[in-house]
Amino acid sequence: MRKLILGLAVTLDGYIEGPNGEFDWCFTDQDYGLNEFFTGIDAMFVGRKSYEVAQQFAESSNGDAVPGMPPLTEYVFSKTLKSVKHGAVLIAENAMEEARKIKQQPGKDIWLYGGASLMEAMMNEGLVDELWLSVHPILLGGGRPLFQQSDHRTYLTLIGSKTYPTGLVSVRYRVDK
Repeated sequence: MRKLILGLAVTLDGYIEGPNGEFDWCFTDQDYGLNEFFTGIDAMFVGRKSYEVAQQFAESSNGDAVPGMPPLTEYVFSKTLKSVKHGAVLIAENAMEEARKIKQQPGKDIWLYGGASLMEAMMNEGLVDELWLSVHPILLGGGRPLFQQSDHRTYLTLIGSKTYPTGLVSVRYRVDK
């Protein structure tokens, strides 16, 4: 079965975006392991808001939503969008059931790219297999937290870490099920 890997940037105080939705604090001065990560995935799960932000960014940067990202099958989870770009797949109904079916299909692993609501739902459903967090050395003091309150504990096992001279620490955890 394919793994679903939540991969994203987070501040040291646990935020994935600032109080106004900003992510200008994310380091973009080097690769930070993305190119290696890209070799192991062939699909992406993304929520509506993150999809729209990525499309706006792509329009202003020669079509690249994420610099260096290879062609992936993008699954956009949204009950409000009516259409998505050519080649992407819109999932509007039975989102968690559809995600389970996609994980069962042959292929490489899947990147859970973003959407706090989508991430939270998939974590609560036990669909996320790994967390790959790029912890940035900044305290935002507020914004959207990586994790909301939960009614249960989730145990993790460290499977790798790397420290960069910039102070960014990349950590990978397996979600124990």
